[in-house]
Amino acid sequence: MNLRSLPMMMTWSRVVLIPVFLICYYAPIEDARYWAGLAFMVAAITDWFDGYLARKLGVDSKLGAFLDPVADKLIVAAALIVVAAEYHDNIYVIISAVLIMMREIGISALREWMAENNAREVVAVSNLGKLKTASQLAALTWLLYGGELWGVNWGELGFPMLYFAATLTVITWIQYTKAALPEIIRSVKSEG
Repeated sequence: MNLRSLPMMMTWSRVVLIPVFLICYYAPIEDARYWAGLAFMVAAITDWFDGYLARKLGVDSKLGAFLDPVADKLIVAAALIVVAAEYHDNIYVIISAVLIMMREIGISALREWMAENNAREVVAVSNLGKLKTASQLAALTWLLYGGELWGVNWGELGFPMLYFAATLTVITWIQYTKAALPEIIRSVKSEG
């Protein structure tokens, strides 16, 4: 294996881990949710490492820059659907899941449109956006696992973390939309 190909392999591993954590979650085996949470956690960790390694090794590419957020959105969407189905009687979980999915799709589309208008840097990922992603991945890992480990009930911690992630989701959604608004207005005026 070539070290320079590691970041792209890590990105692809997140996509491959989607069926793995889904199978683990629903498998009729002991500790199924533990294994599902672990698979999701490994995917979450690769989210940070692939970009870091790509920059460190100088192998960041247009394909990698495109695939990385796609892999992120796919695995998060799969986990949100599982969590929403599991906790379907909790309206706050449902609202959080819907808000997060709406924001992810909306901001991905906005970033794509801004890139086509040579203004991608206007909606570059902010530190608050990184905190949103980290809290979202932690919440989903904990909720997928849902059990107790080292005397901590991770499932119970997952609920407030998901609500925190949903709050950051709305804040960053507004933040990115506000930043893009001048470009949107300029585009509307030029087309009108």
